[in-house]
Amino acid sequence: MYGSGLRLIETCRLRVRDIDFDRQIITVRAGKGDKDRTTLLPAISIPALQHSITVANHQLDDRLQHGVVPVTLPHALDRKYPNAGVSLAWQWLFPASRPCFDDAGKVVLHHIHPSAVQRAIRHAMRAASLTRPGSCHTLRHSFATQLLNQGTDIRTVQELLGHKSVETTQIYTHVLGKGFAGVRSPLG
Repeated sequence: MYGSGLRLIETCRLRVRDIDFDRQIITVRAGKGDKDRTTLLPAISIPALQHSITVANHQLDDRLQHGVVPVTLPHALDRKYPNAGVSLAWQWLFPASRPCFDDAGKVVLHHIHPSAVQRAIRHAMRAASLTRPGSCHTLRHSFATQLLNQGTDIRTVQELLGHKSVETTQIYTHVLGKGFAGVRSPLG
């Protein structure tokens, strides 16, 4: 979330197919406002994500050997492509720890629940002895603030965050506190 500016639910909903290691981008599908976008994939995250994909592949193999448990799919995709739920590309990057039942009573595997991620973040912050409170959204906020601090154009940050309006992105500029530092009068 910090390295890509993802919302909590966008992180939970990532699938193997959404990660492009070669171009170092993450595709967010049906994000807020039901819009797709791409954002950054930090190089430091690549080994951990490759490991997650390896784990997803092993879990898929286990599920195929012990009775097929497909992942949940968007809309009517499972009717259009019956095997999509058991292909590696459609596997959740961060799956739930156990299967559940879908609306039709079929056993499926869903993505990790957002509350599990929130708990893990709270635990990590406590373990790091951070003095200020934080959350998953704090990581997204820090991503935007750091990009703006580095001089990234606000429209680029807007696009990476998936904001419809640049005014929404401008809330992240309040903490920059640059004032007039570095600004010179045209008269010298």
